[in-house]
Amino acid sequence: METRKVQLSGGTTYMISLPKSWAQEHGIDAGSVLSLFPNGDGSLLIDAEVGRSSEERSTTVDVSTDSESSIRQWIYAVHAVGFDTVTLVDRAGHSPEQRAVVEDTVTNLSGFELLEATDTRIQLTNLIDAENVDVRKSALRLRLVILGMHRDAVSAVLDDDDALAQRVIGRDDEADKLFAMVMRHFRRALTNLQEVEKLAYNRDELFEYYYLSRQFERIADHAEKMARFTFDPDATVPGEFTERIEELAERSRRVVNAAADAILADAGIDGATTAFTDRDALMTDIRSLDRELYAHDDTAEAHVVGLLLDSICRTAEYGTNVAGFAIQRVARQSGSPIE
Repeated sequence: METRKVQLSGGTTYMISLPKSWAQEHGIDAGSVLSLFPNGDGSLLIDAEVGRSSEERSTTVDVSTDSESSIRQWIYAVHAVGFDTVTLVDRAGHSPEQRAVVEDTVTNLSGFELLEATDTRIQLTNLIDAENVDVRKSALRLRLVILGMHRDAVSAVLDDDDALAQRVIGRDDEADKLFAMVMRHFRRALTNLQEVEKLAYNRDELFEYYYLSRQFERIADHAEKMARFTFDPDATVPGEFTERIEELAERSRRVVNAAADAILADAGIDGATTAFTDRDALMTDIRSLDRELYAHDDTAEAHVVGLLLDSICRTAEYGTNVAGFAIQRVARQSGSPIE
């Protein structure tokens, strides 16, 4: 760290000098333009790379020898780290199967579109600017999606409703799409101060929304997992357990809601502590039902119920992950220990 003394010039302008080595390293000279980003915490961030070229947000990936799965993962990766233009190159020519994979993958990523395709090159481009993105609203939408998925997944298994289960599985793509967008803009904000300014949230807030959305995405995965039990003819739930499972699942969602409110609705410590208290009581009742399964006559049924209870348990745990993070948020905002 270096310190500089503020000087007054002309009676109206405050000035400080820049470290010479830093200026030379970044090509700053007389007449160079710097971007200044004042923060509410008293810090002032200086960006020396205001003139970044578009090429720095463009990349080319050689997928000549990659499998279809690898191509899909490449697209997810370049979207997540923030590239605006991506060119996929296959010197031997893209097969119809490769093109189908690219088109299918792009439909699951907000903003990415297939711009141009030739025999050897497929170009993707991003059409959504950060100014048109509200990360908090995306997290709110994701909460609605995953809680609906969770509720419907449990109902589908208990009622043996294949159509409802299929809808749950289909909505997992929507959850993944929302999470991918939150992750993309959070990752871009780590290295681009202009992105932070456009998003209108500071980096602490963006990390909170990213972490919250990550827990939501995991809950969506468990909802999909539960829904798939509906298609297994051997995965039946005894009638004697259905009401209790439904009640436990509802309580797990209440844990998630209380925890999420602590961040999304500024419920603070009260919402977070409620989530922990409710989680502890829920775990006690889940363990009680789990012990009863040891005496159940049909081991296949007991196994399915055990897997459902595990997903319900993990849902509540993801909720308390959010609650713990919410307490950290209050501590950060208060600037003093919580009594």
